[in-house]
Amino acid sequence: MHVSVLVRGLLSLCSGQTEVGCRVAPFVSSQSVNRFLRRPFIPRWHKQSSTAMEHTAAAPADVNTPVSEKETMAAEPAERGKRKNDQPDEPVASGRGKRRRGAGGKKLRPGERYIPPPQKRNPGVSFSEEHFKETSYYFEGGLRKVYPYYFDFKTYCKGRWIGKTLLDVFKSEFRAESIEYYQKAAKEGRIRLNETPVEDLSVVLRNNDHMRNTVHRHEPPVVGRPLEVLVDDGEVLVVDKPASIPVHPCGRFRHNTVIFILGKELGISELHTVHRLDRLTSGVLLFARTLEMSQKLDQMVRDRQLEKEYVCRVDGEFPEGELICEEPILVVSFKIGLCRVDPKGKECRTVFQRLSFNGKTSVVRCLPLTGRTHQIRVHLQYLGFPILNDPIYGSSAWGPHRGKGGNVGKTDEELLHALVEEHRSQESLHLLDITDDCIGVAQEEEKNKTADKKDTSDCTFQQPDKSAERSETQSGGDNKTENTNNTTLKDPQDPLPTTSNGNQAADSLQKTPTGTQDHLCSECKLVRPDPTEKELIMYLHALRYKGPDFEYSTCLPDWAKEDWVEAD
Repeated sequence: MHVSVLVRGLLSLCSGQTEVGCRVAPFVSSQSVNRFLRRPFIPRWHKQSSTAMEHTAAAPADVNTPVSEKETMAAEPAERGKRKNDQPDEPVASGRGKRRRGAGGKKLRPGERYIPPPQKRNPGVSFSEEHFKETSYYFEGGLRKVYPYYFDFKTYCKGRWIGKTLLDVFKSEFRAESIEYYQKAAKEGRIRLNETPVEDLSVVLRNNDHMRNTVHRHEPPVVGRPLEVLVDDGEVLVVDKPASIPVHPCGRFRHNTVIFILGKELGISELHTVHRLDRLTSGVLLFARTLEMSQKLDQMVRDRQLEKEYVCRVDGEFPEGELICEEPILVVSFKIGLCRVDPKGKECRTVFQRLSFNGKTSVVRCLPLTGRTHQIRVHLQYLGFPILNDPIYGSSAWGPHRGKGGNVGKTDEELLHALVEEHRSQESLHLLDITDDCIGVAQEEEKNKTADKKDTSDCTFQQPDKSAERSETQSGGDNKTENTNNTTLKDPQDPLPTTSNGNQAADSLQKTPTGTQDHLCSECKLVRPDPTEKELIMYLHALRYKGPDFEYSTCLPDWAKEDWVEAD
């Protein structure tokens, strides 16, 4: 029967009149008709739909049978062609629920895993008190430190992982730890797939698999200077960010970040980031307190109504007068945010002006008119005046001219490798903000190169041999005590490493605090020297942030003063 005929038939039934003009008792509500009219058109060639339509326009004997509203609603799924059988005694709602709770309506084959559908994420959720209570701070030697804590890394299976085993993925993409570590972690239930502990890493990953890996997390220390709140008027929050502290969680940093420190120590949360500063950069940092203010400031950024002013100290005698650099900047590596001047890069514009010169170095005022990654640092390097202690763009990995005029003489891959190699040899990979898996690759290369060297007496950053044999050796013997959490604790009376002259270096060493150690964690077996001020502070400072009707600024840092002299 044609749909238009069916509609006319239903409308006539609503008015109490049949096709032949006979009066009958009204039995179909207008709501049912409206629901029918709102349904999408289904072609006649759809077998189930056409059958349902024929049942709808039934013989007069069926038509004269009263139908309740509840029965009409229950019949609708059948009319839409969504029922897979015509069993009237099976409730539709319960059937759907069973299929959803089981295996998505499909019968699993022997050995096949059920993978639940991915959950929707709420990007608006902020960090809460639950996150802040994961661990606590302590201060030592002028540094802010974080007690190690257990943390769950979570991720859905990426497309390139599908069809690979967990073991293959750990080998290729998570090389910060050894395979022996992951095998032991799996046996202890620290690796879960779809919330089920995985003991065998040979399991093959499938689309929508959700992985959870519980790790013992160590965060690098940062400077112990407190965050100074410059303005908090209910709409904006302005702080003077110390160097060495990232703005938000990234890489190995979580609690030692501006966002977490504000939440844990000052109870300030639900902030909207307006702009960011590099981890080693200090100065004015602006947050919006409300969504409306965040949108307003974002519009100002797009309209270029905001002015940012920085000061820095560069190597050499910077030219007097105003100097403008408009070289395009290209991102070389997103892993560490490495950039360089390149014709294929994005347009940039920075205005520079020398403020002082002390015979060796210059203080320079910087006005970035665009907001590219590392813009000031890259442009200063291109001009031949890199920031004095810039661990990336002042590196000798850029060649004898350190990248002046874009003269590098290396491919991007060669440059990245040379940069990592230089910091690896100087035991300062942490200055690159490089991800843990990349550090694992570099450290694995170092381990292979020094496999025959067993001298570990130097008080420096050591990469542990993560083989099972050495792990057992370092945590075995009489220096082992068990706590209630089944974690192995090293004897706190272990002798300190000695320096090259044989003296103990207790004042500059950081060991994992007693009671927070984990028997699987390789970081717990390391004794590192505390970072120096030179490693934690880069001579780049955000001095002023100015808009059409506001201006926020800080004082000049000590190193930016005209009479400052660099300590030996």
